[in-house]
Amino acid sequence: MSSINLQGKVAIVTGVSSGVGLATVKALLAAGCSVMGADISPAPDSIQDATGFAFTQGDLTKPELPRALVEACQKKFGEKIDILLNVAGIMDTFASVETITQAEYERIMAVNLNAPIWLMHEVVKVMKVHRSGAIVNVSSKAGTSGATAGLAYTTSKHGLIGATKSTAWRLKSAGIRCNAICPGMTATNLSASVDWSKKDSQSLAAVEPNHALHGNVQTGEGAMTPETVANVLLFLASDLSKDINGAVLPVDNGWSVV
Repeated sequence: MSSINLQGKVAIVTGVSSGVGLATVKALLAAGCSVMGADISPAPDSIQDATGFAFTQGDLTKPELPRALVEACQKKFGEKIDILLNVAGIMDTFASVETITQAEYERIMAVNLNAPIWLMHEVVKVMKVHRSGAIVNVSSKAGTSGATAGLAYTTSKHGLIGATKSTAWRLKSAGIRCNAICPGMTATNLSASVDWSKKDSQSLAAVEPNHALHGNVQTGEGAMTPETVANVLLFLASDLSKDINGAVLPVDNGWSVV
């Protein structure tokens, strides 16, 4: 297999301040790609001053942020945007349809589904001009299962797969690919986005057995590394995957076969 060379390519990556997003930025930079990172938190010191990296801090659920991010990327790296990796996401409290609150549901959907869709909405305008582009959305094992998370997270990740397939089908003739990955348990700070004092203990107890062989759902102990997921994102962003479009790829060490 050829090594991955992204020299001259430009990528936008969300959720870059930690976990899979941070590992992905490092992998892209190592492959020669220029990266515009985005996160609600500040960029970590490990990438802040890296050659080929720029950063926009902000909340992508705000209506003006997706367009502003695209404009910032073009101002820094030029008109063309080759890659979009929607990595950012937050976890729910494992609330079921019986216990979910409107506030939690709307926040999870805004971050995990609406923000990626509106960022794609802006980025594909640029990609269509150049008739090429690769988009990868980070869904989850919960995007294909109802037994691994709460209602809100599960719904958002199922929805992201639907958005991926629709985008892949509608824009394939424009040279734009759109794929999704479904990571299993990964050692990130995703659980830090959960207020565990508000968790739905009954619903959590119902899904924990499905996580048991793949890591601790509350601590992430025993889970895959972010670098494992980042390597798959790098592949799907590259020309090595040029004929893969509309795919939903499990990255879960076999969890999806159960």
